[in-house]
Amino acid sequence: MRNAAIAVLSLSSSVLAEPVTIVALGDSLTAGYGLADQTDGLVPQLEGWLQAKGADVALQNAGVSGDTTAGGLSRLAWALGPEVDALIVTLGGNDLLRGLDPAGSRANLEGILKEATARGLPVLLVAMAAPTNFGPEYKAAFDAMYVELAAQYNAVLAEDFFAGLRTAGADPADPASLAAFMQTDGIHPNPEGVRLIVEGLGPKVEELIARVGS
Repeated sequence: MRNAAIAVLSLSSSVLAEPVTIVALGDSLTAGYGLADQTDGLVPQLEGWLQAKGADVALQNAGVSGDTTAGGLSRLAWALGPEVDALIVTLGGNDLLRGLDPAGSRANLEGILKEATARGLPVLLVAMAAPTNFGPEYKAAFDAMYVELAAQYNAVLAEDFFAGLRTAGADPADPASLAAFMQTDGIHPNPEGVRLIVEGLGPKVEELIARVGS
């Protein structure tokens, strides 16, 4: 009996010691496109930032370069394994580049949130801001969908993926101010840019972790 009790306690301890597993669903910004060393990417740097803050966490990189909200929705089911505890969604940038209808993007994001809710997974929804070149109505509809969906599905909302760059004095609408933090394509962050983005997103991910199991 004593040995059996020890075995049960040992098993319980190992289960409790398992890290919080978070899937980061996104596009090239999540995947780490263009970085010579993949450890400089968003997911590895974010995992390191969280662990340095004392979080027992493991992040899974489900970023696919070129992906749209539709692509993210289509591959969500296989991205969410049974070990997953939470989900980060960073999609919409390629919808913007293609000028896709915000109504379709919204429906795709809602599909992702519905699936996560059905699985009991807390979600961090990371917003992208639309440029003004598609007109004020497009921008208003695109920008609003993140805020409204986060409220509707009780998701944690990061209102600006590039918040960390803004804190450093860079403006995503001003290429000159971004030069020190971006790769030569002017779209994807370099390692320092990723570091700043992680500093901006990190507290939101901590908020997400606090919801796991609650």
